[in-house]
Amino acid sequence: MSKQIDSVFDGAGAKPGLEIWCVEKQLRLVPVPKSLHGKFYSGNSYVVLSTVLPRSGPPQHDIHYWLGKDANEVESTLASDKALELDSALGSCTVQYREVQGQETEKFLSYFKPCVIPIEGVFSSDSGQLNGESYKISLLTCKGEHVVSVKEVPFSRSSLNHNDVFILDTASKIFLFSGCNSSTQERAKALEVVQYIKENKHGGTCEVATVEDGKLVGDPEVGEFWSFFGGYAPIPRDSPCVEKQSDSPFSQLFWITAQAKLCPCEGSSLNKEMLETNKCYMLDCGAEIFVWMGRNTSITERKKSISVTEDLLRNQGRSMATHLTFLTEGLETSIFRSYFNNWPQVVEPKLYEEGRGKVAAIFKQQGYDVKELPDEEDCQPYINCRGKLKVWRINGEQLTLIPDPEQTKLFSGDCYIVQYTYPGNGRDEHLFYAWLGRDSVPDDRADAISHMNAIADSSKRDPVLVQVNQDKEPLLFFSIFQTVIIFKGGLSKRYKNLIAEKGILDETYDEQKTALFRVQGISPENMQAIQVDQDILLHNNNPCDCNATKSLCKCKFQLLTPKPWLRFENQRMRDLGNGERGQGVGGEWSVGWGTHGERDQQVSNSLNSSYCYILQTGTSIFTWIGNLSSTVDHALLDRMLELINPTWQPISVREGSEPDIFWNALGGKTEYPRQKELKQHVEDPHLFTLTFVDGDFKVKEIYNFAQDDLTTEDVLILDCHEEIHVWIGSHSNVKSKQQAILLGMKFLQTDPLVEGLSSETPIYVITEGREPLFFTRFFEWDSSKANMHGNSFERRLAIIKGKKQNLEVHTSKSWKASSKETTPDGLRSKSVSSNGRNSTSPVSSASVTHFNSPTNYQFSTPAPTARKLFPGSPFHESAGSPKAEAESPSQAAVLAQVDGNDASENSVIYPYERLKVNSSDPVTDIDVTKREVYLCDEEFREKFGMRRKAFYELPKWRQNKLKISLHLF
Repeated sequence: MSKQIDSVFDGAGAKPGLEIWCVEKQLRLVPVPKSLHGKFYSGNSYVVLSTVLPRSGPPQHDIHYWLGKDANEVESTLASDKALELDSALGSCTVQYREVQGQETEKFLSYFKPCVIPIEGVFSSDSGQLNGESYKISLLTCKGEHVVSVKEVPFSRSSLNHNDVFILDTASKIFLFSGCNSSTQERAKALEVVQYIKENKHGGTCEVATVEDGKLVGDPEVGEFWSFFGGYAPIPRDSPCVEKQSDSPFSQLFWITAQAKLCPCEGSSLNKEMLETNKCYMLDCGAEIFVWMGRNTSITERKKSISVTEDLLRNQGRSMATHLTFLTEGLETSIFRSYFNNWPQVVEPKLYEEGRGKVAAIFKQQGYDVKELPDEEDCQPYINCRGKLKVWRINGEQLTLIPDPEQTKLFSGDCYIVQYTYPGNGRDEHLFYAWLGRDSVPDDRADAISHMNAIADSSKRDPVLVQVNQDKEPLLFFSIFQTVIIFKGGLSKRYKNLIAEKGILDETYDEQKTALFRVQGISPENMQAIQVDQDILLHNNNPCDCNATKSLCKCKFQLLTPKPWLRFENQRMRDLGNGERGQGVGGEWSVGWGTHGERDQQVSNSLNSSYCYILQTGTSIFTWIGNLSSTVDHALLDRMLELINPTWQPISVREGSEPDIFWNALGGKTEYPRQKELKQHVEDPHLFTLTFVDGDFKVKEIYNFAQDDLTTEDVLILDCHEEIHVWIGSHSNVKSKQQAILLGMKFLQTDPLVEGLSSETPIYVITEGREPLFFTRFFEWDSSKANMHGNSFERRLAIIKGKKQNLEVHTSKSWKASSKETTPDGLRSKSVSSNGRNSTSPVSSASVTHFNSPTNYQFSTPAPTARKLFPGSPFHESAGSPKAEAESPSQAAVLAQVDGNDASENSVIYPYERLKVNSSDPVTDIDVTKREVYLCDEEFREKFGMRRKAFYELPKWRQNKLKISLHLF
C-alpha cells in the first residue's frame, strides 16, 4: 500500500493545524507555504488537511480537496485521488470532503477566518504567486452569519440586490453596501471581510464607507458609491424565489459493486446492519451525498466508489452546491448517523485510564498502595469556592429555607433551590441551581424552576442559572457544597401526600433503618455520600419490626387482604396462591390471598469495587473498602463517617474478607461490579446557534468557534457533553432565562451530534456580558469585547473606524470590601476533618473575570402548563397542590431575603426626568423594561412612595401599573 502513497505526504498529520498541497499544471502535488494559506487560485485544485489534537483520544483528521472553477477535469480527479492516498497514509482515519469554489462547506471556510477570496490565475510554486495578477476594482457578495462565503460578481448595477451584502473594493476606498433585507449578523461579518481586504490589499491605509440600501444620494459617500455605477438608480425588487421542498428528508442507500454499478438497497428504513465492512455504499440525501467505505475495502475499490459518485453528479446535472462527504467505517459524522434508525452508541474509554486502572489493580492485589492521579483540568472548579450558600426546599407552593447545618443534606424525593454567592473580580457573582431529586413530584420540579427564576430576577444581578437532575450533578455543584449527603425519600408535602395516596412505602432516611451509602469525591472539599437501594421486608405494606431482609426475617406474618396495586420503584411482584408458604432463616412466613414485594436485586448488588461504602443496620455500622478504591477514597470515608454521625464506632471490612454478619445484613452475598469504572472518551465542546420561528426549531453547528462567534443577536449553545451552556445575546429575542432553559431541553431532545445526550444533562443559562470563568475557559477570551455596546454591526464598525468605546466597568462594591460581610472570617467551610478541626476550601488561583452587561433581563414566571415538562419522573400523576404551611415563607419573603438591602444594586444612576418614556432628553443603553432600577434611592421613594423592597414584593401587575402612572413603562 505504501507504494501507492505519494512521498509528499511523509510526516503529514503529525502536528495540529493546517497543511495544504496544490496540484500544479505538471500534475504533481506541491506543498503550499503557510504564508499563502487561505489564498486559493481559481485555476488550481488543492488538498487541505486539518489536524486537531482533542483533550482525549487520538488525533482527528479532516481532508478537503478544493476544486477551482477554472481547474480542468484531470487536475480535479488527481486531487480526489491524492486525498484518498492521504487518508490511507493516515491509517484510513479521516473524513474527506469535496469543496467546489463558491460552494464550500462551512467547516472548510471556518479554517480561513474571516474569509476565502479566490484569486484569478494559476498558482506557481516557483514564485509562490499567480501568473499575471493585477489590482482592479471588484464587486464581492458576502453571505453567512458566522462563516462568510465570498464570491466575486460582475461589476454591474444588476448584480446588486436587497437580500445580500456587497463589498465594492476600489483603489482608495472600500464600500460596504447592505441590502435592506440582510441581517445584522451578515453585515457585521461582511465588515470583517472589509477589514481583511483593507489590511491585506491596501496595507491598512484606505478608507471605509458604509452604504445603506435605499439611502438617498444626500450623503457624499452614498453619492460616491453610486458614481462607480454611473449614478443612482433604484434596485428592482427581487422576484420571489419559490423552492419546492419535500415534506420529509429524501435519502436512498446504494451498494457500489466491484464493477462500479449502483444497486439500490431494499428496506423501508435505514439501519447500521445494512452496511457490510467489505463493501462501499452511497447515501444520496439530495443536497448532500455520502460515500461510506468499509474497513476491509481496498484503495482501488474506494477510488472507484468516489469516481462513480462524481460521475453521477455530472450525468444527472446536479447542482454544484451538492456536497460530497467520504467516510470510513467507524468515523461516521453525526449528520450521516442521523439518517439511520437507532445508530448504536460506542463508548470509547480513555486508554490511559484503562491502563492506569489495570496497573493499580495489579499492585493493590500484591499489597501495595497505589495513588491515582486525578485529571487536574477536570477537577478544577474555575470559581472561588469560599462563597456564601443558601438553600431552599420546595415545600408545596412555598419555599422553606434550610438552616445552615442542614444545607448539605438533600433528599431524592425533594427539589431544592441553591443560591451561591462568591467573590468575583470587583463584585460579588451569583450562581443559582435548581436541584431536582430523582423521585421528586412533577409539580415540585416545575415550581423549583419557577421560583429559581423569580429569586434570580429579584437579585437584579443577572446571575447564572442551572437546572440539575440528581445523578447528573456537574463537578461545580459538588465543589460549592464541599460536602453533600443525599438520602432516599423526601420531606416535602407533595412527596408525603403522594406516597400516602398511593400506599407507597416511605423510604425516607431514618437512623433506625438499614441504609447503605456510597462514598465518592475527589478531595475533602468535594465529597459525597449517596444512599443507594436496600432490600426491606414488608409486613402488611410496612417494614417488619425486626428491620431485616426477607431471607433473614425471624417474624411470622400474614397478608390477609389482596393488594394487587402494591408496587415499588425497582421492585417486582411475586403472586402467591392461597396458603403458600416460604421458609426463612429462623422461622417461616405465609401469605393468604395476596402479593408480596420483593427486590429485583439484593442490596449487595449496589456494591462496586471502585468505591467505599457505609452500611448502617440500626444496631451496627460497617465500612466496606473496595479493592479498586484509592487512598483518597479511604480518607474521604473516615471524614464522611464523622459528618453523618460522629458517635459511630464502625466495623471496618475490606473487600474479599467480609464476615458472614456483613453479608447477612445485606440479605446475602451476590455478584456486583468488580471492574474499574473507566471515564468515557471526552469530546471537545461544540458550539451551536439556535433559530426558532413559529415553532420551527433549528440547530446549526459553528466549526472552529471563537469568542467573535458569540454574536449579540443570537442564542447559542455550548455542548460540553456532560453539560450544556445556553448563552443569551443581549440583542436576541430571548428575554427570559426560563425560556432559555426550555430551549436547552429542546436541544437535548434534538441531540444534533447523535451522541446519546441525556434529557437530564445539566443546563446552564448565561447572559452576554456576565460570562463566568467556567464558560470563558473554552475561548481565547478578550474582556474588552464583552463590554462593547450596540449590535454586532455597530461594534465591528467602531473597531474598523478606530472609535474607542467607554469600556469602563462600574461596580457597586468590590469583593474585597464585601467578602468579610458575605463570609465571616473570609471563609466558608462545611467539611470537618478526622481530628475535629475545620477544613477550608482553597482559593482558586485564577481570579474570576467579571463582565458588565448593558442589558438586564426581566423574567416572567412560567405558565401553569410548565408543570407538564417532566414526564420522566417515577410519579407520573400530579399529587395536587396542598395548602401552604403557615410557617413557610412566601415567595415575596424569600425575594426580600435575597435582596434585603434597600440600596440600588445598579451601577449607573439617572434622574427621573431622563428615564421617563416621554423625556425630551432620554437615556440610551438602558433596559427599558426596568427604568426604575436606574433611580437613586431617594428619588425612588419619592416617586413610588415606598422602598424598593416593598415595591418588588408587590404582584407584577401592580408594579407595572405604578410604573405606567409614572411614565416608566
